[in-house]
Amino acid sequence: YPITPIFLTAVLGASYMSLGLIEGLAEAIASFTKLYAGGWSDKTKKRLPFVAVGYLMSAFAKPMIGFATAWSHVLAAKSVDKLGKGIRTSPRDALIADSVHDVNTGAAFGWHQGMDTVGATVGPLMAIGLLSLYGDNLRPIFYWALIPGLVAFGLVFTLKEKKQDIVLESEKTNLLKPTYPKEFKKFLAVWGVFTLVNSSDVFLLLKTKQSGMSLRSTILIYCFYNLIFAVGSPTLGRISDIFGKKKVLIAGLILYAGVYLGFGLATNALYFWPLFGIYGIYMAATTGVSKAYATDLIPKTYKATGLGLQGLVTGITALGASTVAGFLWDHYGTFWPFAFGAVGAVIAAVLMFFISEKKGDSQ
Repeated sequence: YPITPIFLTAVLGASYMSLGLIEGLAEAIASFTKLYAGGWSDKTKKRLPFVAVGYLMSAFAKPMIGFATAWSHVLAAKSVDKLGKGIRTSPRDALIADSVHDVNTGAAFGWHQGMDTVGATVGPLMAIGLLSLYGDNLRPIFYWALIPGLVAFGLVFTLKEKKQDIVLESEKTNLLKPTYPKEFKKFLAVWGVFTLVNSSDVFLLLKTKQSGMSLRSTILIYCFYNLIFAVGSPTLGRISDIFGKKKVLIAGLILYAGVYLGFGLATNALYFWPLFGIYGIYMAATTGVSKAYATDLIPKTYKATGLGLQGLVTGITALGASTVAGFLWDHYGTFWPFAFGAVGAVIAAVLMFFISEKKGDSQ
């Protein structure tokens, strides 16, 4: 992930707006697929087949980037990758929610996000070793990424999913036209406000690289951020179960606003280490917690469908956020994409106060 934007801009000569378009379109594809896969998973009462297919597609998409000779080729490869992500994410998240008691969803999603981020820390460290081996040639790193992708696919077959209850005829009708609780709809609207300004992390990496950091240092700072993210996710997930997920989410959004202003103003390379550390705390406070909060508001009958709808909202708005960020970067400078994100996060934090934490099945 940290070398892809550098590969696009330095090797393929892509503009920052095209970079934002690639990230946004790929996320939009994933998001539409999340909704469809989530609904299909709920109807069939199956989770693991979607998880397996999704990981396999993403595994084979990574090497495709290495063969790219134009940014449009990267867009195609990223689209396949995100299609796989869309197929697996909602059923996988529902599988996690199915596996724990309702009072532990924050901790469960926190542990999942923590383990996911451990991989995102180790992977870039391996990339640094490969850079030394291949003399800063970025292409072979994408080829090597096939191996851990296939390992992840193989590990899916060691899992067992919880047996789902028999679906009644009345529930089948609900699955075709699910009715979501009012508080979940309000949460989707507020989350959409935030994700509409939350551009891709590639802009953080590019700002860091422009400050004068070497490629290896940029990868190391990304590893540092992921380490904070990984350590903080289980802890903040558990805290959200105890003190309330909404409170943790609001704190995370306010933290995001502050750190994005910091990224916009920073010019010295040394500033980016603490900024990425704080950004890791924000991610730990929102990524898993937002999914846990959503699952608390969605009735169990169509949990994967609801999570898919959350992913759809995120993806559609992410397309706009990353494209706007790239446009602002190209035409007005590096400060404005981050100022745009900071203002939107403050607005979302204020709106979050108007959502309750009622359980979906109790409405």
